[in-house]
Amino acid sequence: MKKSVYSLVLMDDVIKAVDAEAYRRGTSRSNLINQILAENLSCVTPEMRMHDIFQTVSDMISSSFRIQQQRSASLMTLRTALEFKYRPTINYKVELDRLPDQYIGTLRVQIRTQSDVLTDMFGSFFRYRAKMEASKLAALGIACYSSAISGGTFTRKLINAGLSEEQSGEAISRYLSDLNSAIQIYFTDPHSFPENAPLLEKRYIELLGEGIV
Repeated sequence: MKKSVYSLVLMDDVIKAVDAEAYRRGTSRSNLINQILAENLSCVTPEMRMHDIFQTVSDMISSSFRIQQQRSASLMTLRTALEFKYRPTINYKVELDRLPDQYIGTLRVQIRTQSDVLTDMFGSFFRYRAKMEASKLAALGIACYSSAISGGTFTRKLINAGLSEEQSGEAISRYLSDLNSAIQIYFTDPHSFPENAPLLEKRYIELLGEGIV
């Protein structure tokens, strides 16, 4: 979305109010004014698009997730606890691109633990998961899957499948719920996970039919 520089003459009291609201939202003066004008003139801004996607995720996501407050319009953080001793926390961070192209954003999944054993288990699960996802997407002719694992963090790009804001939010919500369910099953009993893997992979294939991200 192209931007240009324009000169506006505004009252000092208006600027003070704009600056205060921009600070509260974690954005700039220019960006807030752009959003206010767009909302009143029925224009769609990147912030409005991201808000609609996140609103759908918030409406659909299960109660096992806790949504954290964010000051950035492009970022949503969700948190859940593993059904494992000491109940370590898993953070899911979805960061949307302002101008999506091949990808609509990035997902980062991070385990919060001091245990090397848990970190190794986390890495083992996501090495399996990334390989499985890439394989299932490739079977559909989608070869742009991109992911990385570093310590206790898994990062992957969210694919832009040309979905609407509501459809994108639904696809992200379903993906997060499916991923979290697989993580919980794995950590419950890693040794028997190979027995559960075929069913989980079938669920993932069904998920792709509802909207790819």
